Amino acid sequence: MVATIHRNADDITLQQLALPMTAAETLEDRKDEAGASSHERVGFELGWDYAHHGLTPPVEQLFRQSPLQQGWQLGRSTFGARTLKSHRHTQLWLSLRLHAWQRGRSFETLLVTPNYLQQLDTSHCPVSRLPFSDEADHPQRRSIDRVRDDAGYAAGNLALMSHAANVAKLDRSWQQCWAMGQSLRQGPMTMAGGLNAEAWERMAILASFVTPMAHELAAQLPMLVLPPNRLRLFNPVQALQALVTRQLATPGWSQRLTRLEALMATQQRADFSKFVLALVPRVLRCQSLTDPMEIRWALEDAWRDPLLQKRWTHFAQQLTPEQAEQLVQRAAKKQLSNVRVQSHAAPTDGWALERQGFRAAA
Repeated sequence: MVATIHRNADDITLQQLALPMTAAETLEDRKDEAGASSHERVGFELGWDYAHHGLTPPVEQLFRQSPLQQGWQLGRSTFGARTLKSHRHTQLWLSLRLHAWQRGRSFETLLVTPNYLQQLDTSHCPVSRLPFSDEADHPQRRSIDRVRDDAGYAAGNLALMSHAANVAKLDRSWQQCWAMGQSLRQGPMTMAGGLNAEAWERMAILASFVTPMAHELAAQLPMLVLPPNRLRLFNPVQALQALVTRQLATPGWSQRLTRLEALMATQQRADFSKFVLALVPRVLRCQSLTDPMEIRWALEDAWRDPLLQKRWTHFAQQLTPEQAEQLVQRAAKKQLSNVRVQSHAAPTDGWALERQGFRAAA
């Protein structure tokens, strides 16, 4: 199973907008033109969408031979003043597509829309925990990153983080990020890429969500960062771990965990109860908190307690991946989750894993 945990109120809406017939035919002709590469076709479509939203591409792309410029010019002559309304996330969507196009990266446009990117928005970087800045060149400015570097820009593989965290991550795997955090803990250096040990460990857990791994290993990882909205979780036990942790962010968590425990086998219930007993004292400490972000951080930091992690691992390793998946699905069906849980039959569609995240050459 691959699960996506996301907010109930922010579902994707897709709108099909009819193009004028002559423009649509011209666009298809351009796609099918003999000898046209995928780079030219994608660039042309990108320029067309800039024009469709009444926006101007970066000036360095507006030279005569640029397919982006050609698509933009045709789009302007086609749409005129009849453009779509744009907002900050429209501009972000086009900029992200431009970034991917310039680097030959695959970009899945069916699900990754301005609407989708809006659902990724948050106030603080999940890695550094610093607030985002709206200044253009600030290191804490917003940046959409591919969490799994060997995949393209696709739904389930994107997260919002600071530019500084994005640059620090580069193409590191979750194991490399974790190793960086452990190295900083040993000293003498305490910072690397502008991030301390705790931030590198959060980066590692973030990357682990989209990395399939053995169930026994996934059960040993602490939930030092809760999954960002719309990120896909490839390991069922981490989906269960996130679901349980999120319970504690809202009132009524004790009753919900009791109902979740009732879905388990007898021995599993006993071990889950021991885990909850280790978790409760840490939950009580954040009862006085009112800010949702501070509550989130308190729950994440609770997983740094060795006893809590030990009891979770003991419980989780008794489950099979299938049992963990069933618990998540049954809990969601009984509305025991305060967020929406969505399963995916083909979780990596559009990820371009067969090309390491790069766009097809033709």
